[in-house]
Amino acid sequence: MKQLNSSELRKLYLDYYKSKGHAVIGSASLIPENDPTVLFTTAGMHPLVPYLLGEKHPAGNRLTDVQVCVRTGDIDEVGDATHCTFFEMLGRWSLGDYFKEYAIACSYDFLINQLEFDKDKFAVTVFAGDEDCPRDEESASYWKAQGVPEDHIFYCNKKHNWWGPAGITGPCGPDTEMFIDTGKPKCSDDCSPACDCGKYVEIGNDVFMQYFKNADGTFSPLKQKNVDEGMGLERMLCILNGYKSVYETDLFAFAIKKLEELSGKTYGKDETMTVAMRIIADHTRTATFLLGDPKGVSPSNVDQGYVLRRLIRRAMRYCRTLGIDDGALVELAKLYVAKYEEAYPYIKENEGRIVSELEAEKDKFAKTIEQGLKEFDKIVAHLPENMTVFPGKTAFRLYDTYGFPIEMTAELAKEKGYTLDKEGYDKAFADHQALSKAGAEQKFKGGLADGGELTARLHSATHLLNAALKLVLHDDSIQQKGSNITSERLRFDFNFPRPLTQEEIAEVEKVV
Repeated sequence: MKQLNSSELRKLYLDYYKSKGHAVIGSASLIPENDPTVLFTTAGMHPLVPYLLGEKHPAGNRLTDVQVCVRTGDIDEVGDATHCTFFEMLGRWSLGDYFKEYAIACSYDFLINQLEFDKDKFAVTVFAGDEDCPRDEESASYWKAQGVPEDHIFYCNKKHNWWGPAGITGPCGPDTEMFIDTGKPKCSDDCSPACDCGKYVEIGNDVFMQYFKNADGTFSPLKQKNVDEGMGLERMLCILNGYKSVYETDLFAFAIKKLEELSGKTYGKDETMTVAMRIIADHTRTATFLLGDPKGVSPSNVDQGYVLRRLIRRAMRYCRTLGIDDGALVELAKLYVAKYEEAYPYIKENEGRIVSELEAEKDKFAKTIEQGLKEFDKIVAHLPENMTVFPGKTAFRLYDTYGFPIEMTAELAKEKGYTLDKEGYDKAFADHQALSKAGAEQKFKGGLADGGELTARLHSATHLLNAALKLVLHDDSIQQKGSNITSERLRFDFNFPRPLTQEEIAEVEKVV
C-alpha cells in the first residue's frame, strides 16, 4: 500500500479522475441548498441532487471533488477509533454518461494500481436483490472481468448494499462496496464483508443510482442513470498508513499533541483520557467547519445551531475530564484553520468569526456547566443506593434551572450507572410548555397575532431588515434564524457573532 498524507491523497484522487475526463469541482457548503429534510450535507452527492435528476451541470457530466460532510447520528460513538462527526468524502460522478462497467474498471485501477492495495486481499460485495431491485449480476460480472475471483465476490441484502436517498426522498440504488481482507481468521463459515468481526475493512463504494424513492415509499426508475463513488478520506488514510485509529492521521495528530501538552496526560495510556481527547478533537474540528462555513452557522437552540451548540458544549464538558480550560477549543480551532486553509481557503477567511463565536459560547456556557455539574453531583449523592433510573423530573429541573442540556445529563447518568427516565423528562417538559403557553395566551390575549394589514407589513419588513443587516454589517452570511410577528411588534432572530452597536442599529433602521 502507498503511504500518503491527507494533501497527497486528495491530490492523487482528483488528478486520477481528471485524467479520466472528470472536471474537478469545489466542495459545497455543509448546509444543504434546497433540501429541508436534512440539516447538513451528509454525503458527496447531496449538493448534486438536481444534476442526478437530469439538470445539466455547467462543468459537464463527469465530475470529481472532495466534499466536506457532517453526520451526527452516531455522536455517542465518537471517541472510538473510527467515528467522526465531520469527514471529507472523495467522490466522482457520471451523470448519465458511463455506468457500471467503466465505473468498476476505474475503481479497481485506482485502488490496485494507484494506491497499491494487494489484489489478492481485495474483495467486493454486490446487491443480492429484493422486491425493489433485482440481483446485481451485472456488477459481479464486471468485477470478474477485472480479475476478482468469484469467491471474493459476496452478495448482500439492502442493509449492506443499497444507498440512499440522503433525505426522505431522492435518487438511490444498489451499490457495490470494496474491501481489504485484514488476514484475521474467519468468524464463521458464513464470514463475509457484511460481518462486524473486523476481518474485512471497507475502502470504497460505488453507488449505481437507478431509482428515485418517492414520499410514499415507492421507487420509480430514474430517466438518467448515474454513478456516485465515495471514499472516506480519514478512513483511507488510516488504512494506507497502518494506523489503529483516525486520530493518528495527520488530520488529528497535531490536535491530540496539543491536548497532551495542555493536560499533561498521555494519549493512549488511559482509556478515559484518550476518549476525552478524541471527543474534544473531533467536536472542535466539526465546530470549526460549521462556524467557518460560507453560510455561517451560529450556536443556537434550533436546527443546525442546536447541533453546533451541543458539539461545542460536549467538547467543553470533556475539557473538564482532562482538567484543562475551555479555551483549549479556541487553540485547537486555530490549529485546524492552519491545517485546512490550503484545501478550504474560506476557513482562513472566517477565522475571526470562528474564534469569536467559540469564545462567546465558552463564556455563555461556563457558568451553566459549572453549576450544572455541581448540582448533578449533589443529586446523585442523595439518590437511593439501589436506584438505577435517573428521574426525568430531576433532569428537567437541571435543564430549566441551569440550562443544563438533557444530552449531557443522560451521558453523565450513564457514566454513573443510571438510565435516564426520558419519558419522565418529556412529560415534565410538555407540562412546562403547556403552562408557559397558557400564561402567554393570557398575557397577550386581545388579538395581537391578528393577521391584519399591519402584521403583513411587519412580515414584509423582515425581508427588508435581513437585507439591511447584510448591508450595514458587511456580512453576506447573515441569515434569518427565526421571527415572531404580531400587530404590536416584530422580533427578528439572525446569526452574528456579537451584539450590534447603537450606531449600527441606527444605521439599519435608516436603511429599512
